[in-house]
Amino acid sequence: MNLTRGKTALLALGAFILMCVATALSNSDSKPATTVAAEAKPAAAALSPEEKAKIEAEAKAKAETEAKAKADADAKAKADANIPKEYKSALKKAESYAKTMNMSKSAINDQLTSDYGEKFSQESAKYAIDNFQFDWKANALKKAESYAKTMNMSKQGIYDQLISEHGEKFTEDEAQYAVDNIKADFNKNALNKAKNYQDSMKMSPAAIRDQLTSKYGEKFTKEEADYAIKNLDK
Repeated sequence: MNLTRGKTALLALGAFILMCVATALSNSDSKPATTVAAEAKPAAAALSPEEKAKIEAEAKAKAETEAKAKADADAKAKADANIPKEYKSALKKAESYAKTMNMSKSAINDQLTSDYGEKFSQESAKYAIDNFQFDWKANALKKAESYAKTMNMSKQGIYDQLISEHGEKFTEDEAQYAVDNIKADFNKNALNKAKNYQDSMKMSPAAIRDQLTSKYGEKFTKEEADYAIKNLDK
């Protein structure tokens, strides 16, 4: 009988302990679900009217920009569909001459319409030139570098060749950019020219000097010609 009472007491004690634990958990610092939900409101709900207006304005501007871009693309596609194939061919030729031969805009136009060149109509050539964007100064510089390296020309000689109607036909601004930015040893060029005159034409040093500095000759500076004559036999 006493054993039965002891078991009953233990069971009652266990139940009491469990009840205490449950009470403690319910009184802990954990926040009620309603509080958590309240704190989890969307960030947008906290935006001021000014912020909301700004976001809406930016979204509207973006939509308008995208719509305009699409409209422009559609208009261009429609316009391109009406361009004669000859015009498109002229444009492709112009791009090729500019990229592979470093030609000037004027020289390309002449080549497109020349009877000894591409024989395009004036209209198709004009379309090609008007619709082709390119760095003509860069082309002038590449031409200048080629003249300096392969033909040992002087800076003034290169400039004149770049702007000549019988030469490269670059503008004066494009030619000036080229000679201002070219990296070349013009003393060495003058010396190479001098040695060529001496070896191939058996000219005297005095005659070579005159040819190097002449405005009808090589157009080197006096200093460059002096360097060439001084080093002619070295």
